[in-house]
Amino acid sequence: MGALITIRNFLLNRYEKQVANLAIKHRLPSMHERIDYVQAGGLMSYLTDDAGNYQRYAHRILKGTNPADLPIEQPTKFEFVINLKTAKQIGVTIPTNVL
Repeated sequence: MGALITIRNFLLNRYEKQVANLAIKHRLPSMHERIDYVQAGGLMSYLTDDAGNYQRYAHRILKGTNPADLPIEQPTKFEFVINLKTAKQIGVTIPTNVL
């Protein structure tokens, strides 16, 4: 059994639906870095809260902090999303402790 993993890639971003459909057609579990793929039919995504990070940086800069003085921060909030419809279509059972 194989699997499909996609990473953020501006070339693929226009083809979420096609990528998801191919994974379903070939019954491949798929993991994505963008929720758009799950909404298009991909199995799951695990991503960071980039919007929150950007907002914190923008807030500090607008308050007068020099961008060069801002520390690099590791993400602290993550989101794990599973498409149960796709799981059923490809025959994957998601354990109840994950749900």
